[in-house]
Amino acid sequence: MAENNAGNGEVSGRVKEILCQPCLNNDKQTTALKFCPTCNEFQCLDCSKVHYTYAFLKNHTLVNANEAGLDQCDQHQKVLEFFCEDENQLCCSTCAILNHRKCHSIVEILKVAGRSTNTSSNLKVKLEEVRKKANRIVDSIVSSKEKLDEDVKEIPIKIRRMRDEVMKMFDDLEVSVVKKVQSYQKETLEKLTIKQCQNEKYLADITAYLETIDDVRSDDVYQNGSLAQQFIVEQKMKNDVDVLHTNVDAECHDLKTVTVSFDFDETLKLPPLSVTDYIPGQLTLKFCLSEVASTIVPVNKAMILTPLKSIDLKQKEDDVGEPLYTGIEFLPDGRLVAVDNKNKTLLVYNEKLEEVGSYQLSLNYPPQSVVAVSDEEVAVTSANGFKLDILNVNKSNDIKLDRTITVTTEYGSICQKDDQHFVVATIDHSTPVRIISSTGEEKDFNINFPNKSYPLNTSAFTYIRSSDKVVLTDRYEHTVYIYDVKTNTRVVVKDDQIKEPFGVAVGSSNTILVCSNGTNSIVQISQTGQILSSYKIDMDYPRTICVSRDKSFLAITNSCNGKRKLQKFKISY
Repeated sequence: MAENNAGNGEVSGRVKEILCQPCLNNDKQTTALKFCPTCNEFQCLDCSKVHYTYAFLKNHTLVNANEAGLDQCDQHQKVLEFFCEDENQLCCSTCAILNHRKCHSIVEILKVAGRSTNTSSNLKVKLEEVRKKANRIVDSIVSSKEKLDEDVKEIPIKIRRMRDEVMKMFDDLEVSVVKKVQSYQKETLEKLTIKQCQNEKYLADITAYLETIDDVRSDDVYQNGSLAQQFIVEQKMKNDVDVLHTNVDAECHDLKTVTVSFDFDETLKLPPLSVTDYIPGQLTLKFCLSEVASTIVPVNKAMILTPLKSIDLKQKEDDVGEPLYTGIEFLPDGRLVAVDNKNKTLLVYNEKLEEVGSYQLSLNYPPQSVVAVSDEEVAVTSANGFKLDILNVNKSNDIKLDRTITVTTEYGSICQKDDQHFVVATIDHSTPVRIISSTGEEKDFNINFPNKSYPLNTSAFTYIRSSDKVVLTDRYEHTVYIYDVKTNTRVVVKDDQIKEPFGVAVGSSNTILVCSNGTNSIVQISQTGQILSSYKIDMDYPRTICVSRDKSFLAITNSCNGKRKLQKFKISY
């Protein structure tokens, strides 16, 4: 931002003239009359017309330059005159003295603003590239919408086609089966008719024998005959009846009921459900990467880490052991809070990694992790404690316990889901990640997690609020899982660059930063599981990582005995 003092009678405070930044880059001094908050740039009327030329700039809101108010320091309400190149921050005179006195490169804003003379031409080139990409995106979306419309129309056609094919199959089946059944029926009827006739003959013989027996006994010859003659007659009849009995008995034993049926095999049996309960098919909805996207530079760029500060974590006189930071977190104002698991302490560091405050946590339960709840409030988890402590860390670095939330499960890693809920990683529980409300209500995600529990120090997690995703590390499976809560799907990331992954955080563009314990590096992963970069760091066994709110800084600690460190990096791309 370029500003000039007009008049010698001015004391400190606001300046009268603001110069157009694009013109200044071309060695011209033109008064800026407009300011674009989105571009973060003051412009003259001619330069501001670019906002009405390009469609993608039309949603930028221009304000009068004298109404912008961005030339003042938010903290001290003084004019921003300096730029700290070490920490990439704008400074007023008070900021430069109080907060940046140990920095090596603090320059005047006017000098920085005048360094580049080709900003305008570079901007035009970049805008042309953006316009080409935007046009290709629009064309691709139009094509995708047309294809989607075609796909939707094709589905009922495909179902009707399948219905017709199935009906033809059943028609053919009916003709074939009925033909076989009729042939079987004819053959069987012939056999049954023969059997029926034979048994009807036996019935006639039985009736005849019954009449003969009555006639013989009433016959005078039989009654007047000798005993020998009577015996002979009875014996002949007995033999005939025995033959008849044998034949009928054989027919009876061979008697069968003939039926015929047709049943579908299991592959064609449908349950007795309506189509709303059972769909004999699968409706697939998916998004796939467009060909246009493959030709456009990815939004997720590989990060560049610049070391800023490193301190050794040494045991102090009152400590019971060597410090082990199992949780670290940036506060919104840039301070860093750390949970010392071994000494059960919460510590506060300033932007130079100088310790400025500490608080003795409960001596009964080892603290595990910490998350910033607000500008001056943090939440700390405890193993074996079944509680969540909420502490106040004010601007003067005084710390006090506000309240304790009682829970029913042991928790390790913690993130903030929204203003009223936390996301927490469990310890040795069937569900690895859960949700806790600010009042202590615990519930599970609608995610089909594998049936696996994680003991202490075998897994960590982070939560991506904007895309509602849970990232879980499996240390000894050398795997990173990215769970999409909305679709209940997951991406599994395994790579030679990832060995014993543990601590994990969310970086710029919602990329995922993982501590690779076995390779002493930080691995950057996209939400789709692509390895974007891997950065070797100067510490053994990195385990805990966090990123500042503005995604500009990164802090990391390790767990190597005797060589424990806390390091801070600047993130760029």
